[in-house]
Amino acid sequence: MEWKRCSFCGGKIEPGTGKRYVKKDGSILLFCSSKCEKNYKLGRNPRKLKWTNIYHELKAKGK
Repeated sequence: MEWKRCSFCGGKIEPGTGKRYVKKDGSILLFCSSKCEKNYKLGRNPRKLKWTNIYHELKAKGK
């Protein structure tokens, strides 16, 4: 089985868990939790939220 990455926070999603969100244009978004899904729907930027993996990756690069 292959582990997927969350479309919002960048965290790992174990096989058999998480949610899929299909947009009208046919693109598929994967979410590890309802927290990530709700923040996406509210239009928040994951690069500005300190609890996301994407934030920590950018911070480690020095951006």
